[in-house]
Amino acid sequence: MHDPLSAGRRLASRAIVWQAGATALASLAFIPFDVRDALATAVGGGAVVVAAILSLAIALGGGIRPAGVAMAKLLLGMAAKWATVAIVLFLGLAVWRLPPLPLLVGVLVATVAAVPAQLLNR
Repeated sequence: MHDPLSAGRRLASRAIVWQAGATALASLAFIPFDVRDALATAVGGGAVVVAAILSLAIALGGGIRPAGVAMAKLLLGMAAKWATVAIVLFLGLAVWRLPPLPLLVGVLVATVAAVPAQLLNR
C-alpha cells in the first residue's frame, strides 16, 4: 500500500535532519571568529529548522483531505515557515543585536542543506 503522506513526512524529516546538521557544522565553523558569530549562525539556521518543523506540522498534519484543503494547508505551511524565519531574523538583528552576516549564513546553510536530502531520496 502506498501512502503519499508518510512518504512526504519521511522526506521532510530527512531534510530537517540535514538542515540541523548543516547548521551545527556552520556554527562550529564560526567559533574561531567569535562566539557571538557562532550563536548568530545557530540562531539563523535554527530558525529555518524550527520553521520547517512548523511547516511540516501544518502542511502534512491531519491526514488525507480534499484537494482544495490540502493545497491551502501547503500554502499556509509555507507562509508560516517564512514568517517564522522573518520574525527570528528581525529579533536577531533588532532585539538581540546579533552579527548580520553569520545570521544570514545560518539561514542560507540550513536552506541549502535541504537539497541533498531530496536528491538522495531517489
